Amino acid sequence: EKNALDHRAHQVERLLHRGRQPEKNDAADAEAIAEAASRPTMRFVAVKTEEQQARSMIFRTRDLLVRQRTQLINALRGDIAEHGVVAPQGPAHVKRLADSIEDEESLIQPIVRDVGRLYLQQIAIYSEKIAELEKTLHREAARSETTARLQTMPGIGPITAIAIETYAPPLETFRRGRDFAAWLGLVPLQKSTGGKQKLGRTSKMGQRDIRRLLIVGAMAVVRWAARKGPPEGSWLARMLARKPPMLVAIALANKMARSAWAMLTKRENYRDPAVASA
Repeated sequence: EKNALDHRAHQVERLLHRGRQPEKNDAADAEAIAEAASRPTMRFVAVKTEEQQARSMIFRTRDLLVRQRTQLINALRGDIAEHGVVAPQGPAHVKRLADSIEDEESLIQPIVRDVGRLYLQQIAIYSEKIAELEKTLHREAARSETTARLQTMPGIGPITAIAIETYAPPLETFRRGRDFAAWLGLVPLQKSTGGKQKLGRTSKMGQRDIRRLLIVGAMAVVRWAARKGPPEGSWLARMLARKPPMLVAIALANKMARSAWAMLTKRENYRDPAVASA
């Protein structure tokens, strides 16, 4: 990237030397580019490999299909609710809607049944395509040592591991785990002044795909701990005793990001803190 910036700055300087006027802001751009390229602490965006770009396309396509399926499910729920059939949110409850539409003894109008079947057909098509893409992501996750190592951590599955490997730069570029968590937007906003430390809400100013998946995985761990009971005396047990579950999940996602940085930079699998301290 540094060579490309130097080349761009040289092009603009040559245009100015010949008396030609470049596009507006080119002179200011060239000056900023040359200054940035000369700074030893400047960090540039890592170039993704072709394999990473291919995985990114699979991941984003699956994400798009999931959103479109959710739109169809919500539209069907809203329409059927006006005819007396109420079902909870989520694809797991589509069968309840389908059973109500196919129930000949219900009072649903024939036109509503026909349109409802059209919705169900489209939802089934989306579900099939999503399942195919997830199988592809699982195969890709099984091929990589990095994704296999990440999956040793509770709350990280194949899709989250693929997202970290695809969207995150080499974790060695971050000096510590907190820098990686900050890059994801999982740290509090700094509002410190006058020597007083003031931390605000979670910034959410980072890579949203990895952040969302880490929070979803952390929420699954929190729900499992709330149902089965966390290890006695563990960090999770102390947090659940005094904080709301969603806040604990975000804090756990922050710890998961730091642990992922440590695992990948040190090339070690996940070690349970409770077991390690025993």
